[in-house]
Amino acid sequence: MTALAPARSTRRLVLAGASVLLVALGLVALMVVRPSAASPPGASSQSAPAEDSVDAGFARDMAIHHQQAVEMSFIVRDRTDDEDVRRLAYDIINTQANQRGMMLGWLEMWGLPKSAAGPPMKWMGHTFTPTDDGSLMPGMATDAELAALTAAKDEKAEILFLRLMTVHHRAGADMAQAAAGAARTDAIRNLAEGMVRGQQSEIGLMADMLKDRGAKP
Repeated sequence: MTALAPARSTRRLVLAGASVLLVALGLVALMVVRPSAASPPGASSQSAPAEDSVDAGFARDMAIHHQQAVEMSFIVRDRTDDEDVRRLAYDIINTQANQRGMMLGWLEMWGLPKSAAGPPMKWMGHTFTPTDDGSLMPGMATDAELAALTAAKDEKAEILFLRLMTVHHRAGADMAQAAAGAARTDAIRNLAEGMVRGQQSEIGLMADMLKDRGAKP
């Protein structure tokens, strides 16, 4: 099995993210110029949220959170031949890269910066100070954990990935739950609600996969 060089992984992630962003921008543009037929008569489109809104803060932070999930999935995909783990990694890559593109696309359409001036999580009513170990937000893997995943192979890589992604998903689901209850735009509320359901389902799946390997979450 050929190890994936960090530079190659990063380049592939950037290219994939750029493609998804272009598609997302096109879809968002169509939504703006062509209101949904399901909208009530006389209803006007929602105005863009403020830069310090829950909607914008969630979109920025979750885009970063998703980026690491995609990165970890690319890493484990090339370090195991197990079809179940590779299928899960593939699903995470596609789902979260697509969602990330949508969120960045909305920020673009709203005319808002894609990075926050202050610390992350402020939109949730508290802040998180990124640590020196590379963890930018709750649930995110540290630099050392990513290095360990990169060095691992086969079942060892599978178990480490499942454990890291379980923690990652739990924090992501908490963020999405907060956004689903406080965001002002339908786009963010609906996306966040879907994230909660999807990530909670995958947490259950990963618990079963860890059990099958005789490991604990």
